[in-house]
Amino acid sequence: MKPNFKMFFSVIIVLLFISCKNDAKQQTTNNETTTTVDQTDKTKGQAFIEDDGSTPNVLQIAIGSPDHTTLVAAVQAADLENVLVNAGPLMVFAPTNAAFDALPEGTVENLLKPENKNALANILKYHVTPGNYSKDFLKKFKKLGQANNQDVLVEVKGDDVYVGGAKIIASVKGGNGIVHVIDKVMLPPSEKKD
Repeated sequence: MKPNFKMFFSVIIVLLFISCKNDAKQQTTNNETTTTVDQTDKTKGQAFIEDDGSTPNVLQIAIGSPDHTTLVAAVQAADLENVLVNAGPLMVFAPTNAAFDALPEGTVENLLKPENKNALANILKYHVTPGNYSKDFLKKFKKLGQANNQDVLVEVKGDDVYVGGAKIIASVKGGNGIVHVIDKVMLPPSEKKD
């Protein structure tokens, strides 16, 4: 009976050794996975998938425009790239570089600072609304509800359409909406104080 006990004891030790080794290996794998997840960068998500075969989305239209480099930099600083590639439809009122240049000196640089990310995101969301309406169709509206939960006024002056005081100077259809190029940066109205 003693030889069976020794054999049984040897088997238990071997099994414990293998079990401990597998636990250590599993823990190492879990640590590696956690490290990988923690080290993800901002260039992940739908906005960063390369697709040369379909109609450009509203973000790709802005990125491809030499007149919208400031807008693209602002979208990137606010981490809103993935929002602009959603299925939509989205209408983006895209101020030109000249529109940003018309802001008081230092405004853009100040908004691009990390500590002003929320204020920048609020301004950018004020330039986006659900829908896919042409400039002519927008003439039927008095106001639009923007992505920052505020309304923007729509005015018609002759053949021109103004949204939030900014004139639509061009429109480009995208795969998930439309980009209306505007000549002015729209600033959300100040919050009312009680």
